[in-house]
Amino acid sequence: MSKATIGFVGLGRMGANMARRLKDCGYAITALYDAAQNVAQSLADELGSPEAAVFSLAQVTKNADVIITVVSDDQGMRDIYENADDNLFMGASGKHFLNCATVSPATHIHLMEKAAFEKAAMLELPMASSIPQAREGKLFLMCAGDKSVFEETKSLLADMAASTVYTGGPGTAASMKALVNMVMNINTAGLAEGLGLAEALGLDLTLVRQVFAQTGANSRVLETDGEDMQNRAHDVYFSAAHAAKDSGIALSLAEDLGLSLPLALAAKAQYERMIAEGLGELDKSGISELTFKGRQAKSLILE
Repeated sequence: MSKATIGFVGLGRMGANMARRLKDCGYAITALYDAAQNVAQSLADELGSPEAAVFSLAQVTKNADVIITVVSDDQGMRDIYENADDNLFMGASGKHFLNCATVSPATHIHLMEKAAFEKAAMLELPMASSIPQAREGKLFLMCAGDKSVFEETKSLLADMAASTVYTGGPGTAASMKALVNMVMNINTAGLAEGLGLAEALGLDLTLVRQVFAQTGANSRVLETDGEDMQNRAHDVYFSAAHAAKDSGIALSLAEDLGLSLPLALAAKAQYERMIAEGLGELDKSGISELTFKGRQAKSLILE
């Protein structure tokens, strides 16, 4: 799909950087839409295509061959596809939709069924990695849906991602992403407790992190968040609010299956406490503000 025209819906930190990346790869970015219209216009101007900023979802579908959606939750996904007055399924026949949001498997399955009815192609495409990887085309993508659609879009996906895995039919990638984020959130909460206790014991946290890295305490989260926890550097890459939401998706799946996940439940409670303290838009590393003695989350100065 190297000559496909591209539209984006949702131009936050991830969506905007994905658009920049594909522009750099030579794709024509022909439609940009965000709930904040000034955001779409600003990015369109930056990319040298001011006319790409559009003010309706139907116009995105009209203007682009491939529509990439990056919205934050289930309701947002349903809104962009099922709003009675303006939605992406208007004129959708023959179009390709790539849904990158981390939302429930049920929402992806529902929308894929509707896409088939509209004679449109759709992939469920939750992402791992973060903002720098979105800009550099080094995301990790989990893809689900019709295998033939996955094959059709492989060249485009290769420009977005360092690695792509096909997980199977509708709902499977969303389930996989829910598990990834659930375990990541548990690991982050556990690391915050370990470092918090280490500091209270008077240990050198830099040395503690070095020891963790060589032992069973090692994790990807130690690499990405450990130093930030130590230095109280919580610039957002993956917010506490999103962590709470994504842990909730996994817990809902577990509840449907009659499974008890006490660690996931405890981690979610910590992220919800951050939200209650007004810290939900900090990076997930900010959970350490709840576990280090003497910090007290409410005392953190947000700039």
